[in-house]
Amino acid sequence: MSAVDPLQDSRTNPLPGPNNKNPYLQGLYAPVTEESTCVDLKVTGEIPKDLCGSYLRNGPNPLNTPVGMHHWFDGDGMMHGVYLENGKAEYRNRYVRSADFIDDANGQCPVAGVMEPATMKREPKVYKDTANTDVILHNGELMALWYISGNPVRLDPRTLDTLREENFGGALPRHVSAHSKTDPRTGEFLFFDYALYEPWMSCGVVNADNELTGFQTVELPGPRLPHDMAFTENYFVLHDLPVVFTEQALRQRQWSIEIANQPTRFGVVPRKCKGEVRWFETDPCYIYHVINAWEEGDEIVMLGCKMVPNPHANGAAFGPYRAMVEVLALNAIPSEWRMNLKTGKCTTRDLDDAIGEFPSINLGVSGQPNRYAYVQAIAKTDTLKFEGFYRYDFQQGNKTSYFYEPGMCGSEVAFAPRIGATEEDDGYVVGLCSHEGTGESEFRIWDARAIDKGPLARVHLPVRVPAGFHATWADAHDW
Repeated sequence: MSAVDPLQDSRTNPLPGPNNKNPYLQGLYAPVTEESTCVDLKVTGEIPKDLCGSYLRNGPNPLNTPVGMHHWFDGDGMMHGVYLENGKAEYRNRYVRSADFIDDANGQCPVAGVMEPATMKREPKVYKDTANTDVILHNGELMALWYISGNPVRLDPRTLDTLREENFGGALPRHVSAHSKTDPRTGEFLFFDYALYEPWMSCGVVNADNELTGFQTVELPGPRLPHDMAFTENYFVLHDLPVVFTEQALRQRQWSIEIANQPTRFGVVPRKCKGEVRWFETDPCYIYHVINAWEEGDEIVMLGCKMVPNPHANGAAFGPYRAMVEVLALNAIPSEWRMNLKTGKCTTRDLDDAIGEFPSINLGVSGQPNRYAYVQAIAKTDTLKFEGFYRYDFQQGNKTSYFYEPGMCGSEVAFAPRIGATEEDDGYVVGLCSHEGTGESEFRIWDARAIDKGPLARVHLPVRVPAGFHATWADAHDW
């Protein structure tokens, strides 16, 4: 195998049709063509001996060369994993073999992507379910999840082989959205779903033994496009945001959204999925990603990345892909919302003015008060690129930062606790990065308390890793 996978179609040959102007099929985002297993990798520096587990990242990677209008979010799911044990590292990547992936691989009629006309869609499917967005660990297995709500796909955490589509013993009433979450204290999987048909939203709980124990529909005035949720010890926090599907979307089951003139609302739902949904209104805003949430006296506190206007968004050079490029020009700042269960009021405040997104925390404090978060620093470029990341200390109200060298762009980082850790930040920050010019890819490890000192170790990968979406950390005992 060559040192770097050839950047075949998108770097050297024009793409067919409108995709020759699609920046999310080229360069940093170009798909790879092989599933690889690479062992005993070269390391600069030293992998800490008290770091044992795996970094796992999901993302889009089209199996076939797109011929119609292609959105970055349409690519088939591909899971990338870096495994650390006894100071050594190995890497593997595997497609997430959802039912739609298998149909396409077998030459059956594909389901259209979100930018293609409704006439291409195959009932009862609305869009191709790629399971390409998120990855979580539950019941000893990985679940790959999709952002428009689909069928969770189970993978083996060590081999990344697809095991099955998950329906929790046939008990799953609907679908599951990306950014559903696992409670580390109970082992429960808390999920939400949204749809183009009523009921517009629902939520549910699956216990540590993979049994559905609660499910509740959530009434909304119409179809919404949330992206994330939060949970605390006793509640879900669901999002009713002012981005809605249009009448055209409802009639034709087509991707068509608009900004609505309405407040942002948070729906607080008891985790038993039995009880009234309490709604808290705040100023209109969109939230792609939550940092964490917890209960504090009479209040629920939620941290997240609040979208703000982006003066740099300009996709004019990308022809039919202008709208996609501008929507993906994420511009968000860390913010706090407090929902008072006694007064029914919601207050908000901004925590910093630095532009960042794709936050991560020590997953061991999910649903409990957290002091630290790691947020990707977004470059002021036409396409979405992570030029570094910030370490926030919310208790002290400060941050430190690490920026990659020119040309190198990161993936979402994850927090990895050291063996025997007892404090929230006792461990490492880990993540993938790739050079947008050469395609060279690395896995890097930082001391979580000193990210500004640079990486402790750089694992050199013999294959290229395209830009992708969300990541997680799994301790070795979870394999």
